[in-house]
Amino acid sequence: MPHIVFAPSIQRHVEVAEQDLPGATLAGLLQAVFLQQPKLRGYLLDDQGGLRRHVTVFIDGLRLRDCERLGDPLNADSQVYVVQALSGG
Repeated sequence: MPHIVFAPSIQRHVEVAEQDLPGATLAGLLQAVFLQQPKLRGYLLDDQGGLRRHVTVFIDGLRLRDCERLGDPLNADSQVYVVQALSGG
């Protein structure tokens, strides 16, 4: 099962442990997380279900490509890391 980790910057807002959960795509994996921690949904996703601008996700070391539908595929051994995005100049 894919392994998901939330950076400490996310943990300050909503506490959620790193864990192995089922999911063929990032959307499916996040749905499994939201079942355990519903408050996290509003922090990570906008009202259309896309990733908020202040959040970045890396899957197996590569930045998420589909920020709107979260359809990037996952492998059984994928490592997913959710972090707070940095902005500014």
